[in-house]
Amino acid sequence: MEFFKDTHYKFLKIKYWAFALSFLIIAGGVVSLIVKGGFRMGVDFQGGTLVQLSFSQETPINQLRDKLGNLDLGSSTIQKMGGKGHEYVIRTQATGSSKQAVESMDNPGEVAQKIVDVLRDDEEKRQIAAGKLDLNLAEPSVVKNLLLSLNGGDEAKAAAAAEKVLEIKKGNSGLLKTIDQVPVSLAGVSMSKLREKAFIGRTAIQRTEVVGSQVGKDLRRRATLATIWALAGMMIYIACRFQIVYGIAAVLPLAHDVLVTLAFISFFNYEISLTVIAALLTIVGYSVNDTIVIFDRIRDNIKKYGTKMDFEDMLNLSINETLSRTIITALTVFMTVLCLYLFGGEVIKDFSFTMLVGVISGSYSTIYQSCAWVGIWEKHKQKRKEKAKLEAAQKAATEKTLPKKAEEAVAPVAPKAEAKPKAKPKAGKKK
Repeated sequence: MEFFKDTHYKFLKIKYWAFALSFLIIAGGVVSLIVKGGFRMGVDFQGGTLVQLSFSQETPINQLRDKLGNLDLGSSTIQKMGGKGHEYVIRTQATGSSKQAVESMDNPGEVAQKIVDVLRDDEEKRQIAAGKLDLNLAEPSVVKNLLLSLNGGDEAKAAAAAEKVLEIKKGNSGLLKTIDQVPVSLAGVSMSKLREKAFIGRTAIQRTEVVGSQVGKDLRRRATLATIWALAGMMIYIACRFQIVYGIAAVLPLAHDVLVTLAFISFFNYEISLTVIAALLTIVGYSVNDTIVIFDRIRDNIKKYGTKMDFEDMLNLSINETLSRTIITALTVFMTVLCLYLFGGEVIKDFSFTMLVGVISGSYSTIYQSCAWVGIWEKHKQKRKEKAKLEAAQKAATEKTLPKKAEEAVAPVAPKAEAKPKAKPKAGKKK
């Protein structure tokens, strides 16, 4: 299927305008970073805490986001696990205004407890105020001690009941749905006594993890190296397949795509996270694939036309011949990523936005960066050849005329013959 047939667009006619546009975007991104003091780094790079929570009933993500907005633990990212809103992963970052917010990042349990406290409903808060224990948040040892205090000191029964409670929780995402699930008969206590001392909260903590600042620095370093090595590998591959100049002309636009994308991330204040780094590396692969397709067509046209066609016209011809393929590929990827951006939710928004900018920049740079730089180089090389040819012709002409002048300069001058004295006429006899 072809959208465009027999097109003759002069794409490279405006290449210098395209260079100016790219420069303005990248320069604007640099200014934006200077004004803001750098990128807004995610938990992966800045350091923070990961908390995975389970809920006994479906909980809207917007409700969680509104409640966590009042918690002084910095920026938070909420990711839904599974199809229903029963389980979430919450990443918090230590950028809160209070000293307590920063110090609490060293204690993931404290951070998890703060999150659970702010998510409690009014009924749960009343139960906590009455001094009751939340069995869904209590450690097995705490449950054992509670049952031990209620059954008159029978440690074996309390330990067996606490172990059974733990098994029930593991089979139900860490949650007891009702207090009736507690094996009070096994514990040797009455349900009425248990209800006086405990209740079932609607939230359970599945796991907590901490990403320290040192780990964040290491991740930043590794992400930077991954991007650099990816660019270097692309250049080596294209240099081997085509020529070194084509490799350089392909890698420069890849760096251009990364810089332009980072500029837009800064403009719209998105976070730099591991998912964004993955998107940047995906953009590098996507862009170079499009570039190689056009470079292949350029190589075929060079064999076909040679020097019969101006090189820039040949580049325009190659771009036009692959235009349908470029449009179909770019449009397909763009529509997919646009759907991710619009309907994928907040968690994947950074990734999808990065991909959106990258797809547009990658298609643009293939034409107005890769092909443009190859055309500029070939034009420069042609001028050098013509100049060298002209100098050689001038030198040959000079060498050809030099021997004649040299011979004239060193040829001996024949001496002029001395003029013979005119013979005097003989005197005649007098008559």
